[in-house]
Amino acid sequence: MKTLEEIKQWLVQNQSVLQERYQVKELGIFGSYVRQEQTEDSDVDVLVEFYKTPSLLKFVNLENYLSDNLGVKVDLVHKTGLKPRIGKRILAEVVYL
Repeated sequence: MKTLEEIKQWLVQNQSVLQERYQVKELGIFGSYVRQEQTEDSDVDVLVEFYKTPSLLKFVNLENYLSDNLGVKVDLVHKTGLKPRIGKRILAEVVYL
C-alpha cells in the first residue's frame, strides 16, 4: 500500500507531464489518505482543477493514468463540480501539492 508521501512525491515529480498532457492546473489529495484512515481497499481521492476543462474522455484518461502509475485506484474529482455541502468538507481537508 502506498503512503500519502509516496503519492504526493509521484504527483509532484510528474506535475509537468500532467500540465502538458492534461492541462492540470492544481492537484490536491483528500479523504482517507489525508485522514490517515486508508486501508488496503482504499482509493486515493484527488481534487483537480484544470486550465481548460477537458472532455469526459480526457478526464477518464487522466484518472486511469493516475491509477496505473500510482498503483492504486484514483477517484478524480473536478474542483468546479463540487456540491456545496460535501465541497466544504473536501476543501477543509484537502492537501494541495
